[in-house]
Amino acid sequence: MTLRTFLLRATLAVSLSAATGAVFAPSATHAAAPQVRTQAPGFYRMMLGDFEVTVISDGTLPLELDKVLTNTRPEHVKKLLADAHLNLPVETSVNAFLINTGSKLVLVDTGTGEFLGPSLNKLVPNLRAAGYEPEQIDAVLLTHIHTDHSGGLTVGGKQIFPKALVYADKREVDFWLNADNMEKAPADKKPRFQEARIALDSYVAAGRLKTFEGDTELFPGIRSIASPGHTPGHSFYSVESKGQKLVLWGDVMHVAAVQFPEPSVTIQYDVDSKAAAAQRAKAYADAAKQGYWVGVAHVSFPGLGHVRANGKGYTWVPANYSINQ
Repeated sequence: MTLRTFLLRATLAVSLSAATGAVFAPSATHAAAPQVRTQAPGFYRMMLGDFEVTVISDGTLPLELDKVLTNTRPEHVKKLLADAHLNLPVETSVNAFLINTGSKLVLVDTGTGEFLGPSLNKLVPNLRAAGYEPEQIDAVLLTHIHTDHSGGLTVGGKQIFPKALVYADKREVDFWLNADNMEKAPADKKPRFQEARIALDSYVAAGRLKTFEGDTELFPGIRSIASPGHTPGHSFYSVESKGQKLVLWGDVMHVAAVQFPEPSVTIQYDVDSKAAAAQRAKAYADAAKQGYWVGVAHVSFPGLGHVRANGKGYTWVPANYSINQ
């Protein structure tokens, strides 16, 4: 066979395969693309009037909710979780909220820092992914001084927000930074007092811990709302701009699948469960009636949405995802 004949036959074979749709497998196999197995950076933005609100994820914390929810039965908790397609332990979001007013950068809560495990302490990298540096933060507002809200103030002995003033209700500071209270606390509660000192002591020494009492305007458009119960000085923060309103709830509730349909369910982490339940009922009713935005620390990221009354309970209506803010 001449070279010309061979080439003609090869060309004919290729033409026939194109016409018939036949596929010729390559002689060498190619490896599949590797799996990434990491989540995208955890931040989400929305505009509230003239304010930009960015939710920053600190990560998630797996919780055996059937063991920590109270004023209910474990079997009932498991059923409500199963109805929501959630398996134990439930990955529970830890959310913080950054408000850019145009003149101030105000961070509400700081995540856990190094205290609570490898699936957390993501606030700083996610803050940077969102386009901000910790050194830019002007003020940190603490809803309360539990470790998952204040632990991120100090990591490895270093202040994470070196220029920020830190604000908390005076009752909260007086409770958690009081040596007598720590001494009297049960053994399993003492670490919370110790962690509060680790997070806050350097800010106290620098004169950058500021206290307020009750309902107080802290910055134009940003106001504290006293909501004691979960802790003695627990606070909401109301954020308003151009007639739009967002209320940041802190830990008035923890488990959407359980505590929205059944607001009476409490949690072991409450300092005063009865008062916490009363604050929750009040907060739900007001949010449902007024229709404003709500931001929640432990509702699935980004924890933004609205509340709708539903019989004796309530329904959480998460924010519709938007690329237009």
